[in-house]
Amino acid sequence: MDLIGIAQNTVKLILLLGLPSLIVSMVIGLAISIFSAVTQVNDASLSFVPKMIFVSIFILISLPWIGEQIGVFTTELWDNILNFGE
Repeated sequence: MDLIGIAQNTVKLILLLGLPSLIVSMVIGLAISIFSAVTQVNDASLSFVPKMIFVSIFILISLPWIGEQIGVFTTELWDNILNFGE
């Protein structure tokens, strides 16, 4: 694997690990926006606090999976160091 391949795998991993949290945030934001439109309650904290809580809970639940993905990537990266030394 060359340096460009490592960079591509890094970007793929970042997207793979970041997108689920962003999707959760988007769904919660959409639900809160619909609730806000129906009840005509416009408050900035109404949008921010639930998103923060739900995304934090989601990250805590998915932390073992995130750690496993990062561990596998790091192991592959350390194995590829020998290829660059040649």
